[in-house]
Amino acid sequence: MLLIGLVCAAPLVLGTAAYVFRWDTGAPGNYGELLEPRPLAAEPFPRLRGKWVLVSIDASACDAWCERKLYYLRQLRRAQGKDMDRVERLWLVTDAGRPRAGLLQAFEGTQVVHPADRDAIASFADNPVDHVYLVDPLGNLMMRYPRDPDPSKMLKDLQRLLRVSRIG
Repeated sequence: MLLIGLVCAAPLVLGTAAYVFRWDTGAPGNYGELLEPRPLAAEPFPRLRGKWVLVSIDASACDAWCERKLYYLRQLRRAQGKDMDRVERLWLVTDAGRPRAGLLQAFEGTQVVHPADRDAIASFADNPVDHVYLVDPLGNLMMRYPRDPDPSKMLKDLQRLLRVSRIG
C-alpha cells in the first residue's frame, strides 16, 4: 500500500522540486527564435488573418540571399502537403521598385506587397532583411529564423505548429 502511495506522489514531489530548484529542462523544442508576440496591424496582415504567414523582407532588386529566402518559403509551404493551404508566403518590398518578372514567375503565389505604411516593416527587428519571420493566424509576429537557416529544422517547426494549432 505504501509503494502505491509513493508511486502516486512521485510526480507531484518531483514536479514541485523541479519548479523550486529550477532544474534545466534541456534544449527548447523549436529551431526558430521565439519572439514576444506582438500584433501586426498594418496592411497586409489584417487580411491574412487565419493563416500562418512566412514573411521575407527585402528590396525589389532581389540579391542571392533574397532569392534563397523566397525559395525556402516556397518549399516550406509545398512540404506541408494537405496543410499547404494553411500557410501563406509574403514578401514585403522595402523600396518602390518592381521585382523582376522572372523572379515573380519563379515564386508565383508569393504575395508581393509594397507597404504604404512604414510601420509594417518597422514592427520587425532592427535589420529585418537578415531573417525569415513567422506570423501566427491571429496576426501576431511570433518567431524568426537566423540568417542562414536550416530548412529541415524550419520545416519541423512549421509542421509542429500546424499539428498542434486549432486555428489557421
